[in-house]
Amino acid sequence: MIEEQEREYEKAILVGVINQGQDQEKVDEYLDELEFLTYTAGGEVMARFTQKISTINPKTLIGSGKIEEIKAFVEANDIGSVIFDDELTPAQQNNIQKELQCKIVDRTTLILDIFAQRAQTSYARTQVELAQYEYLLPRLTGLWTHLERQKGGIGMRGPGETEIETDRRIVRDRIALLKKKLEKIDRQMETQRGNRGALVRVSLVGYTNVGKSTLMNVISKSDVFAENKLFATLDTTVRKVVIGNLPFLLADTVGFIRKLPTQLVESFKSTLDEVRESDLILHVVDISHKDFEDHIEAVNTILSEIGCADKQTLMVFNKIDQYQHQTIDEDDLVTEKTSAHFTLEEWEQTWMKRMNGEAIFISALNKENLDDFRKKVYAEVRDIHVTRFPYNNFLYPENLDQWSSEEE
Repeated sequence: MIEEQEREYEKAILVGVINQGQDQEKVDEYLDELEFLTYTAGGEVMARFTQKISTINPKTLIGSGKIEEIKAFVEANDIGSVIFDDELTPAQQNNIQKELQCKIVDRTTLILDIFAQRAQTSYARTQVELAQYEYLLPRLTGLWTHLERQKGGIGMRGPGETEIETDRRIVRDRIALLKKKLEKIDRQMETQRGNRGALVRVSLVGYTNVGKSTLMNVISKSDVFAENKLFATLDTTVRKVVIGNLPFLLADTVGFIRKLPTQLVESFKSTLDEVRESDLILHVVDISHKDFEDHIEAVNTILSEIGCADKQTLMVFNKIDQYQHQTIDEDDLVTEKTSAHFTLEEWEQTWMKRMNGEAIFISALNKENLDDFRKKVYAEVRDIHVTRFPYNNFLYPENLDQWSSEEE
């Protein structure tokens, strides 16, 4: 807590665009998330700028007038970073940086930076480093500070081009080395997964900061790092858990997010392999977040992309202790009732119907409804176990009061 209080936050501003694909309301939602990402990375948001554009400016993304407005604010308020919600091309990033004379960061760079901060193990750091280099490669000309002395002209062009190509070759060689290192670790992890035997595998998945690690700690009585920041943990944690006398493997995976950089999806494919090889997915959702249905859609999109759309899934709606809904006066005949006015009971009925009963509402932090959750998970795992071992005389106890676990 002391470190958090003494930490110096870098001043930053956010920039978003309104276009045919995203209206003002959607941009505000994205910027809310971008502000949380900025805070997680160590920044303090001083202002937001948005512009409605019909056509993207290929040079600077936004119009010249908006650039001048941002420049004035940057100079007047000693802003260290300007963060764009949309991914910038190398040319756009370079052009904007020349105009504003400060760090220009897009959403992808910000997420990569957070991942770099959060990576604890050698494996996670290698994954992040690979993603960073792949993102950096086309941006070398704009980002390599030692090339700023190049002014062009007679006697300068040849050596300059040679130096850029040398840098690119170094980065390409580093990328190739990191890929070989990851392939070796991936083979080791694949062997490790193969050695787990026929135990039922369960994976916790969900949007970032929905409470997966907290739930993991409750279920497995382990000490997985959990914090109210985005991407608090990157490394997959696997525990052997026993409910009653029924054992299974439980994996806590990296959180998903909207506009997840493709470089990270590729780099973290082994983490996603853990989900691909699972028998049951516990899709954890922060029901207290106003955009939780969008988060569900984002997670389902990524699950579909990795071939897990049809896997058996239990929806776990977490943080019911923090859920608040807007109330409507019974005499109010004007206000239209929307999902924002749903009570927890109404959401429960809605999602139980959508998921054919495969949904449960809990608070991992306050341990609310965990008995029902335990029974539900036990029933799901038992059904899978019975199918896998139809002739196994396994005793399934009615008393499920105890969890037990051990690290894999």
